[in-house]
Amino acid sequence: MEAQQLHRGRLIDHIQLVVKDLPASRRFYEAVFNVLDIPIGGTADDYFWADELFISTANSEAAQGKLTGRHHLAFQAADKAMVDAFYTAALDNGGTDNGAPGERPIYHPGYYGAFVLDPDGNNIEAVYHGEANRSAPSVTVDF
Repeated sequence: MEAQQLHRGRLIDHIQLVVKDLPASRRFYEAVFNVLDIPIGGTADDYFWADELFISTANSEAAQGKLTGRHHLAFQAADKAMVDAFYTAALDNGGTDNGAPGERPIYHPGYYGAFVLDPDGNNIEAVYHGEANRSAPSVTVDF
């Protein structure tokens, strides 16, 4: 197998999803982030966020009154068991199956992912890329 090198943390600063039902989205994302070991960073009446993902209502000042369209977001998992737990948590908290956990060799050898639709129809994935050496667990920015 040819070696691949992936870069994470240098392209996306943040992503905003504008949703129609914030409580349903909060329940869904809190459940999947819990199994992915990602804490909710902050909340208010019209938004919540975790790491690079900001989720708000359409009437939030940051949303300009419009829902976002359908997106595909892939969250990193530490192992296959975390992908499986993501899938179960998502389905138990308002998600809809869009691809059960399993190997996806079409992407690359060792790719193991699961796909669900969130309450707004966004295609949300958890993926484990297989054994890999990371230069750091995450990028931190202090300001």
